[in-house]
Amino acid sequence: MGFLDLLRRGAAAGAAAGCAAALMMWLVVEPLLRKALVIEDARNARTMSGHRMSEMEEPLVSRTGQVLGGMTTGLIVRLIFGVVFAIVFGKVRHRLPATTDYGRSLMLALLGFGVFTLAPALKIPGNPPAVGDPATVGRRTLIYVLTILIALALVLAAFELDRFLASRHLSSPVRTTLVVIAFVAVAGTVFALTPGTPDKIASDMPAKLIWDFRIAYLAQLGLMWATLGMVFGLLVTPRRQGAAAAGEVSIA
Repeated sequence: MGFLDLLRRGAAAGAAAGCAAALMMWLVVEPLLRKALVIEDARNARTMSGHRMSEMEEPLVSRTGQVLGGMTTGLIVRLIFGVVFAIVFGKVRHRLPATTDYGRSLMLALLGFGVFTLAPALKIPGNPPAVGDPATVGRRTLIYVLTILIALALVLAAFELDRFLASRHLSSPVRTTLVVIAFVAVAGTVFALTPGTPDKIASDMPAKLIWDFRIAYLAQLGLMWATLGMVFGLLVTPRRQGAAAAGEVSIA
């Protein structure tokens, strides 16, 4: 399979992932966002006088328009993301622990979810509107990026450890056990020392709404990664065994 073919398959998988994430956003996440916005509006109403409230202008774009615009933008971003996923897959394909390209694609998607979604969510969880102090945006962003970099470094270190143990002629089960133990121990220690979110939850924000939103947010991104991995894996897997040689992934 040539480089351009790989990119086209990545773009197609990214578009499918974007559609899946947009559907989850519309059906599951958006209703929770609207509930949070009602609480935020009520909070603003309590802090403003009636005269000031009457002077507030209606938003130029309706909430539905904002959602549709955000979904369209997300679709375009994920299409580009699919191309990046294809490039990374081509580069690290032979190092992924699976016997088929479909399995390798799923493994790469799982690693991506762990590094870019789950790890930062443990420190800076997704929150609905009316949660979070605008003054802490810079600090939250720094912690978010730092967590991703740490998680990425730990994953790369795990691969290097596995390669080192393989050079010592250890069996695959032994290597896997040692790598997992080392990864969990180091990751647990590092993440325990990493600072968490500086924001506090306001008393008027129901805990159930916050946790429902966080779970829905993770589910949306999890569905995006799963769709990306499955669709890309299907696209790079030959439909017939006789086409295996022609479908071999190669990238310079």
